[in-house]
Amino acid sequence: MTTTDDVRQRIAYDPRMLPEKSFENRVGIITGGGTGIGFGIARELARLGATVILASRKEEHLRPAVEQIRAAGGRAEFHIVDVRDAEAVEAMAAKIGPVDFLVNNAAGNFIVPSDQLSVNGWNSVVGIVLNGTFYCSSAIGKRMIESKKGGTMLNVIANYAWTGAPGVVHSASAKAGVLALTRTLAVEWARHKIRINAIAPGPVHTEGASARLFPDPAIEEGIRRTIPLRRFATLEEVANAAAYLLSDYAAFVTGEAFVIDGGQWLSGADYWGRIRQMK
Repeated sequence: MTTTDDVRQRIAYDPRMLPEKSFENRVGIITGGGTGIGFGIARELARLGATVILASRKEEHLRPAVEQIRAAGGRAEFHIVDVRDAEAVEAMAAKIGPVDFLVNNAAGNFIVPSDQLSVNGWNSVVGIVLNGTFYCSSAIGKRMIESKKGGTMLNVIANYAWTGAPGVVHSASAKAGVLALTRTLAVEWARHKIRINAIAPGPVHTEGASARLFPDPAIEEGIRRTIPLRRFATLEEVANAAAYLLSDYAAFVTGEAFVIDGGQWLSGADYWGRIRQMK
């Protein structure tokens, strides 16, 4: 059986999907870019020639990420912002000015039964995922329109945006909202030469999310059994898909939501329930 480590080793030696310098002379913002999927995308875009601006609330995540990208020969900066604060997002957009691309990756999530979810828990996740995506898209999109150059946006959602899933009512609801936002803006802003797409990763190991979502080996194995390909995604696979959708090679693709989950979502919404039964 092919494992995630097998795939990661193979990707490390094979040529990457896009040609070198595919993003040369392009500048973009990645929210939540200091860790996890956001950092994986930022690292790949920088490798392809982009100047990436990593944006999130915590400098302790941003500074090391920027240093790592620069050490590899890439161009990176960071901006501290809470995407839940519309005024702070507007100030960031005004300071940075027009950019070529935006990746809305900032997110929050934790497993909790719906009847135990507090109002604060709901508002925190919806505020980051749905409101934050709108605030960033609006502030950056208006400047893309004013520049008359257009641009591209990519929203990071989840494979349960279509199905829902037990334990993540806050995240599933917010991600479903972002899916609707993606398709709505794709139609409205196409005339301004702005493309908006989404990626929906399934389970992928990241330092922060792994500890919250699958904290012990039994849960991890249970999740693996819900994936027809029987492994988690690699950050490289997610980053390659993101880079393609942001690139000129996807110039005729907009309003699309690309699922990267090894077929997990096809097996139905209640995979968390089946995991509980396995324990």
